[in-house]
Amino acid sequence: MPVRIGRTQDDERRLRDVGTSLVEHVVVELQLDSRTGLADDGPELLDRIEMVLIALRHARHGTFSRMRILVTGAGRAIGQATAIECTKRGHEVVATARDVKLLEDLDVAQRLPLDVTDPDSVRAALDAAGDLDGVVNNAALQGRGPLEDFPLDRLHAVIDTNTYGPMRMAQALIPTWRTRGSGILVNVSSVQGRVATPLEGAYAASKYALEALSETMHYELAHFGIRVVIIQPGYIAPGMKRGENHDGPAVYAGLWEQWDGTDSKVTGSDGRPGPEIVATAIADAIENPAPPLRIPVGADAELILATRQSLDDAAFEAAMRKALDITW
Repeated sequence: MPVRIGRTQDDERRLRDVGTSLVEHVVVELQLDSRTGLADDGPELLDRIEMVLIALRHARHGTFSRMRILVTGAGRAIGQATAIECTKRGHEVVATARDVKLLEDLDVAQRLPLDVTDPDSVRAALDAAGDLDGVVNNAALQGRGPLEDFPLDRLHAVIDTNTYGPMRMAQALIPTWRTRGSGILVNVSSVQGRVATPLEGAYAASKYALEALSETMHYELAHFGIRVVIIQPGYIAPGMKRGENHDGPAVYAGLWEQWDGTDSKVTGSDGRPGPEIVATAIADAIENPAPPLRIPVGADAELILATRQSLDDAAFEAAMRKALDITW
């Protein structure tokens, strides 16, 4: 089991001593190999160095041994990148997706089918995964279209996956984690969990609700040693799997025309960053004994969220209309 939060000074000293011993061992190896020209065991030595770096990172953050982390929606984009990053750092990753075939190329500890909208699927996956130290709730659906006649069954499907899904995972795990005194829930939200946008109201509603529930769980569960983190990515490539847009009445064609392509106006000439930056933020949060509640990811996310926090509603709307050239 991982070293838990709340180490004593003796624990800190022991971890430093272990880290120093590991570094000294590698230095000796390097000195020996430098005399022999790094001979045939160069790759093995590099592997040992990588393991030392993993150990030192865990010692610094308070999780010296590996953690067992389940990632939902690990078949592509942010979920896939998170599974890869956590595995690289020495953690045991349980990768899950509705279609388990999407996980075949992932080199992880375990691959499982999981539909977060199905309580039986959630229970079966958690039973198969065994004892977990953390969960990354990443599985999500898009929902694009004007709300005037947005189908309510599609709105329900978006919220069922994006909001109820993480709650199903959390409610299944909290009692065990509460008794044990540790665990981390990482809920992948979005800039749209704080800033709603035209034509994406269904998705924004699901992420607003997820953030509200996550904030409440933070207040309720920190007392028991359970950490809750909200990840707020901006525009990321390749993004989620595209669902079918709901075009709505023809009178909204002008809004669609103005809104499409707004991502390039906030991400700059370099375009959307890859999912690896989100994966790094998630892995850092998992290894941090005291992570912040909210973590914006990406320059656009940081800019938009900071601007929203500093301006009132009217001033923020005016600023965004000007920046995005929206006249609707």
